[in-house]
Amino acid sequence: MIKNYIKTAWRSLKRNKIFSFINVFGLSVGLACCMLICAYVYSELNYDQYPAQAKQMYRVGLRSIENNGVSEYPLVDIAVGQGIKNMFPEVKETTRLAGRGPVFIKYNDRQFKEEHVQMIDANFFRLFSIPLINGDDKNCFTDPNSMVITKAMATKYFGNQEAVGKSLIIDGTPYKVTGVIDKIPDDSHFHGDAFLNMAPFVENRKQTWSNIGYFTYIVLNENADAKKLEAAFPEMVRKFVVPEIAHDMGTSIAQASKSVNTFQFFLQPLSDIHLHSATKYELEPNGDIHYIYIFGALAVFILILACINFTNLSTASSAKRSKEVGIRKVLGSEKSGLVSQFLTESVMLTFWALLLALGMVYLLLPLFNNLAGKHIELAFFLSPKALLIELFTAFVVGILAGIYPAFFLSSFQIIAVLKGNGATKAEGKGVLRSGLIVFQFAVSTALIISTFVVYQQLHYMQNKKLGYDKDQVLVINDAYTLGNNADAFRNQLLRNPQVLNATISSSVPGKLAGIDGTQIDAKEFDDKGGHAEIHTNIYHVDENYVPTLGLKVINGRNFYPSFPGDSMSVVVNEALVKGLGWSNSNPIGKTIVRSARSQYKVVGVIKDFHYASARQKIAPLMLLSGHSTGTIILKVKTGDIKSLIAGIKTEWDNFRPEAPFSYSFLDEQYASLYASEQQTGKIFTVFSCIALVIASLGLFGLAAFMIRLRVKEIGIRKVLGASTGSITVMLSKEFLRLIIIASIISFPVTWFAMNKWLQDFAYRISIQWWVFLLAGAIALIVAAITISFQSVKAALANPVKSLRSE
Repeated sequence: MIKNYIKTAWRSLKRNKIFSFINVFGLSVGLACCMLICAYVYSELNYDQYPAQAKQMYRVGLRSIENNGVSEYPLVDIAVGQGIKNMFPEVKETTRLAGRGPVFIKYNDRQFKEEHVQMIDANFFRLFSIPLINGDDKNCFTDPNSMVITKAMATKYFGNQEAVGKSLIIDGTPYKVTGVIDKIPDDSHFHGDAFLNMAPFVENRKQTWSNIGYFTYIVLNENADAKKLEAAFPEMVRKFVVPEIAHDMGTSIAQASKSVNTFQFFLQPLSDIHLHSATKYELEPNGDIHYIYIFGALAVFILILACINFTNLSTASSAKRSKEVGIRKVLGSEKSGLVSQFLTESVMLTFWALLLALGMVYLLLPLFNNLAGKHIELAFFLSPKALLIELFTAFVVGILAGIYPAFFLSSFQIIAVLKGNGATKAEGKGVLRSGLIVFQFAVSTALIISTFVVYQQLHYMQNKKLGYDKDQVLVINDAYTLGNNADAFRNQLLRNPQVLNATISSSVPGKLAGIDGTQIDAKEFDDKGGHAEIHTNIYHVDENYVPTLGLKVINGRNFYPSFPGDSMSVVVNEALVKGLGWSNSNPIGKTIVRSARSQYKVVGVIKDFHYASARQKIAPLMLLSGHSTGTIILKVKTGDIKSLIAGIKTEWDNFRPEAPFSYSFLDEQYASLYASEQQTGKIFTVFSCIALVIASLGLFGLAAFMIRLRVKEIGIRKVLGASTGSITVMLSKEFLRLIIIASIISFPVTWFAMNKWLQDFAYRISIQWWVFLLAGAIALIVAAITISFQSVKAALANPVKSLRSE
């Protein structure tokens, strides 16, 4: 029986080549999109699952409650990890990681700049289940100046030679390679090319608790409760942190005890870091669980759209098969047999669609990886588990998509269909098909609106008035390698007529340069009669920083050129003034106390500028006067940028020939802050277009079906003198009405969803009314083009052919 069903289904599909192809193509596009999105979601959800003890691993974080809000940090001070282990028996082990790069590494006559160099404790690889492919796992960090590198880095420096035992010189210090790993897994919240033994960097350090600087991980016993452990942390703060704060801030133990409520350690499950952590100073940009929800919904909706297409196209072809159904019933076929036959055809189509979808995945995977920033391989889709899921999904899709057409076709009445009127009973089923079209275009319109909003928000952030001039600003990296020659190099560059100004600083707007921030308090009373205490970021700059970046001094002055008295002066932003409670008084001349040991006089206030992403509110910032040779920032003329870069490189080689010359433009650097939003915008654009194409295929099917029902009516109208234009309008207006209804339904839902998404941004757009009208117009135009193809074809048909059977 099944064999006969398959044979008959194959013949039927061959007879209806166009509809079969459209069905298979639509389903394959839906399945391919669903497979790609599901692979992306699977990859995101499986971050940091690779350690053997992943479920028992947590990262220790710090939450600081301040006058100007709550700040969360993913790292803690040097003593915290071991301190937690010593104090709480449920903590089995602890390990740490700290960033070291970028550094310059030299081997023989070759030197490279390495961006991803980390320092780790000796047990780090063991706890994270990262095996060495060469070297001794247990003794790789016995030597203080030892390092473990990746296979790729070993090949880069040593070619096919044995890497273990050789030495690399890092910033002048030789390090012995004692181990090689394959690589850090792609689905990890940290990565690195070289890992140095942390012991020499920390063994002589004071074991403090109240600062930040080390990514610290703990492993709990299997039955330990992380929440109960967290609840005991305030006692630890009281025991270790409070005395330290009292000493550093020069206050009493009673005053420092307030820190028990404002200085909070917390635990993050290792598997939650990538999607659920939005703390400051993350090792790498994390994902966002909200985007996972969005992409998951996209996969479901696109698959539903493809199923709806199948339903509409199958019912659209019913008129051709009505006589077949009537003859089968005359010859004794029962309804259950006909349903089985049509479901078999449906499932066969979905399996053909699955094969085509796998081909599409193969072709599109490189583009998708580039779009999504992933390294998904084709083998993922061809694994036994994945194939089983794909086959099951195709089967279920085939049943769900074909169940209505199967019952619809098998329910034709024998007499009616043999008279040639079997399909006319579909007129009573029009509500369902119209509803499906409304759903398809509601989803498509919502995606178009979402795409517009994402791009508007991205454009707003990238073009928002930042408070500084990012155009025509050239950043020269690694200026610290110049040492005492940094000033001479800058002065040499200023002789170039294309260089308008130059500054040496520790930090560049839009780029996090290390972790230089601290708790500060106001020596004078604030506006409420108290002493405010806040956390601030700190930039070390010279007197040229403000004019080079076009920062606006709104009160007081900038640093005086080469004025020794300014070494303990500070220029602050408006956010800091507000945070210290000085909004209603003049901050000039007031004193800021840093860790009770350093006091700075405020000599100037600059207007707030976005030195970080516009996603975040502008935080307090102090500019400290003094040399810090992290970067050199140039304000330049860009008339002949190639010759300018060449000239700067020549000067660099004269001063530091052994270090590679590295530069970037500030506007490009700022744009890179929004890589995640740009990626989301591209994905929305691609899948909005795909959804619209799929919806148009469904509309094509319904238009073909409805026009076929009215073919004789059209013939009579033409005989009675109706024009082609009037017939086209008559046939199109019903469908266009459905698109308008779909747009109206999608407007409030999309407005609500996108407003929720915009809440993640401290500075955001207001959604404009014209976005909805434009999205609706696009959907309407696409639908009109789709319908017109069928309507014009029907209107131009010879009425003699359609009326011949009467």
